[in-house]
Amino acid sequence: MKLVGMLDSPYVRRVAISLQLLGLPFEHQPLSVFRTFEDFRRINPVVKAPTLVCDDGTVLMDSSLILEYAEALSRPRTLLPQARPALLRDLRLTGLALAATEKSVQVVYERQLRPADKQHEPWLQRVAGQLRAAYAELESELAVRSPAAKDQAPGRAAITVAVGWHFTRQLLPDLIRKDDFPHLAALSEALEALPAFRAAPHGDGTCKA
Repeated sequence: MKLVGMLDSPYVRRVAISLQLLGLPFEHQPLSVFRTFEDFRRINPVVKAPTLVCDDGTVLMDSSLILEYAEALSRPRTLLPQARPALLRDLRLTGLALAATEKSVQVVYERQLRPADKQHEPWLQRVAGQLRAAYAELESELAVRSPAAKDQAPGRAAITVAVGWHFTRQLLPDLIRKDDFPHLAALSEALEALPAFRAAPHGDGTCKA
């Protein structure tokens, strides 16, 4: 399999870390949807990261759908809890983390790609409010119980939360202060120290899985 996309994308990074933890070998091709648009388009005409080229040549996109396929390949190994209450909580945490990540990406694109005189401040404030609300909900959940146990590999929820938080802190430190979210900060710090996270660091590099 080949994973296409840059590790500065939280969605690409989420998949790269998860594939490692599921024990699935893959090649990482760090193509940018901006700088190497034409090269990316030759692999996936939609030019969406992450893209996964499967062993039979099928091209998948969207991190959640790619992870569903990865789970099917790795069974019985899984990053999802089997008990229904635990699964329900993991899905809630994953949804909140993906919402926070999506809103972070929207703010980054607005700031970096749209000229300053064309940026719509009321919309930016609305998106930033949604971003903070998602992280506030996650912080409250983590204050009750962390999704990552110290003696176990992290599951899908913990990975998604940690990767999204790290992305926001890297790109939008003015919107989210670490001191206001101590449980999220602690989870991120703990998971970023794991081999699977270190092998796929945020940035322009190649996953060293």
